[in-house]
Amino acid sequence: MKKNIVILISGRGSNMQSIVNANIPNAHIAAVLSNNPNAAGLAWAAERGIRTASLNHKEFASREEFDHAMMVLIDAYEPDLVVLAGFMRILTPEFCKHYENRCINIHPSLLPSFTGLHTHQRALDEGCRVAGCTIHFVTEVLDNGAIIAQGVVPIVDGDTADDVAARVLAVEHQLFPQAVADFVAGSLKIDGKRVVKQNQADKSAQLLA
Repeated sequence: MKKNIVILISGRGSNMQSIVNANIPNAHIAAVLSNNPNAAGLAWAAERGIRTASLNHKEFASREEFDHAMMVLIDAYEPDLVVLAGFMRILTPEFCKHYENRCINIHPSLLPSFTGLHTHQRALDEGCRVAGCTIHFVTEVLDNGAIIAQGVVPIVDGDTADDVAARVLAVEHQLFPQAVADFVAGSLKIDGKRVVKQNQADKSAQLLA
């Protein structure tokens, strides 16, 4: 049975594109939604016959009102999984609870290090030798849910934040479709802060450059 996937974006949605292009078995991309009516990713999805819609968060009086309206919009597509692919909003506890264990996010750092914004510059400022990305289930605590997969890239002498971002993004495009595929296949089991991948090798253990 196919599972409905709703993807939330705020910009061009390159991770969304990688998921769509992966043609994941038994995954139906039901909709791509955004808080930004001008998000370039909406046009990309629409051109491929995917339903799209947007809610401008600036038109709502509070974060709670926006999240409630977005939940109503999302639920119209009866999602089995909500994917945050560059959705630049801090979510309310109500939203997180509503989609508990069926909402995943990608974050551009090796959590638990560097939650929040400007992750690559912060890694450079701290002298890190590696950087990366983390795919995790969404909880009420920002960037703190059970970890599904992580990808690692080297930080090279002379790197800028943009250099690191480009290297990490290439890994994100590999890991995110696989994480969605694992969810759709029913192979992810949450065990505390770790996600156990059943009946397959844990690809997140590999060092990805």
